Amino acid sequence: MIRIFALCLALILSAAFAAQQPAQAQEMLAPNPDIEATIGAQFDAFRREDIQDAWQYASPMIQGLFGNPDRFGQMVQNGYPMVWDPAQVEFIDLQTLGGVIVQRVEVVDQAGTLHYLGYAMVETENGWRINAVQVLRAPALGA
Repeated sequence: MIRIFALCLALILSAAFAAQQPAQAQEMLAPNPDIEATIGAQFDAFRREDIQDAWQYASPMIQGLFGNPDRFGQMVQNGYPMVWDPAQVEFIDLQTLGGVIVQRVEVVDQAGTLHYLGYAMVETENGWRINAVQVLRAPALGA
């Protein structure tokens, strides 16, 4: 049941993420230490398997979709194992895509496989929160 829910959510978020991308080129932004700190803190919480702490970095929309930290944690552990237990994390760049602020992140999982993720961010009264995560295609060589 959790796998089906996670798959449905991933498809919904991917479609929403893709719909936000404009036909024109993306706007590159200067690095934002607060956004990087939010994403980094959530990675740290997942490494410690501290779901309660990781939950606080999810946006109100994500929290509403999952309802509680345990369901959220199960989805991440099953659907995004590279986020649950990364070997290495590097922030690539920050850009806007159709008004959505997206932090691109390079993650190496425990098996040494390289993943590129797009973190859609939203600013709340409590600071930056993660509103969606999408697995991205690897950049072209020489790009």
